[in-house]
Amino acid sequence: MTALDPVRLAAELIACPSVTPEEGGAQQLLAQWLSAQGFAVERFAAGAAPHGPVPNLIAVRHQGDGPHFAFAGHSDVVPPGEGWTDPPFAATRRGDLLYGRGAVDMKGALAAFVAAADRVREHRGTISLLITGDEEGPAVHGTRAIMTRLAERGLRPDMILVGEPTSSSRLGDMMKIGRRGSINAWVRVPGTQGHVAYPHLADNPVARLVRILARLQTWEIDRGTDWFQPSNLEVTELVVGNPATNIIPGAAAARLNIRFNTLQSGADLAEAIRRIALEEAPRAEVEAMISGEAFLTAPGPLSALVADAVTAVTGLVPELSTSGGTSDARFLSALAPTVEFGLTNATMHKLDEAVAVADLHALTAIYAELLRRALA
Repeated sequence: MTALDPVRLAAELIACPSVTPEEGGAQQLLAQWLSAQGFAVERFAAGAAPHGPVPNLIAVRHQGDGPHFAFAGHSDVVPPGEGWTDPPFAATRRGDLLYGRGAVDMKGALAAFVAAADRVREHRGTISLLITGDEEGPAVHGTRAIMTRLAERGLRPDMILVGEPTSSSRLGDMMKIGRRGSINAWVRVPGTQGHVAYPHLADNPVARLVRILARLQTWEIDRGTDWFQPSNLEVTELVVGNPATNIIPGAAAARLNIRFNTLQSGADLAEAIRRIALEEAPRAEVEAMISGEAFLTAPGPLSALVADAVTAVTGLVPELSTSGGTSDARFLSALAPTVEFGLTNATMHKLDEAVAVADLHALTAIYAELLRRALA
């Protein structure tokens, strides 16, 4: 039997315009390929407007007693934007590179894992693929809905690999064993509108908001851990909306984001922001949205398994890192030890996103080696 070519699979996936939350034919392709390999495939839509419906896919191949190894990822991509050299969904091959939206993040990894599973047909235990169409979006009805469906079916992985593009300069130089959490907060300070010449008849909310932000900007949340940098707060928007030069505004607002480590929880940070705001402006309103909690899969059997597979194929020993933004690993880590490993991330979300053809073949070999070691 001729082995599946990950480059061809990646090109076919890239050709699917699956901008969040559109399926675009990508999960249909995955279902066809995986069914042909003996996977039982379930596709389902979760949620409703405004954050749904979201296409999701669970594929399971069970071959007797043994561990359950899950590969997690997403078929959706960010909007391509204008200015591409070639159409973003044309999957153009130029020289040693394959171009297209999703080549790196993360249709290349999806193709590599499908090709790897095809090469490891004989194994003990279970291989599953957990694929959402809403990782790049609100992430409300994607991986979390998949986790609910797994619980309903009585399925629980023993280890999870998320195929995000984690490599930095060369394929295999970095893997992620944790991620920081993220919280957004909106602070609104009401005041009393009035004429600037009669400030005693008004209450300027800008002054109160500035005091709140000054305290938040100098807040040393923590000093970090062995695996995480210090938690960091950034103000991301200021809104007054006052078109006149001689009016004290009636309200002022700000938005901020905190990327935090495992010393913090989203709920505690939200409460701290609320306390500071109310101390400076008793009528302040604070709304917080926790995108995900920080997590760490401490170095151990899973990270060693992945690192050994990487070294066997590339000769590199991957750095264990918690850098970067969030991923769906923040949800999946509640199920089982979870790490992330995939392609180099230099062009993800950029114009002319591209993956090296050689990296697709190497990643396929790494994933196949990982499956053999995990399910021997």
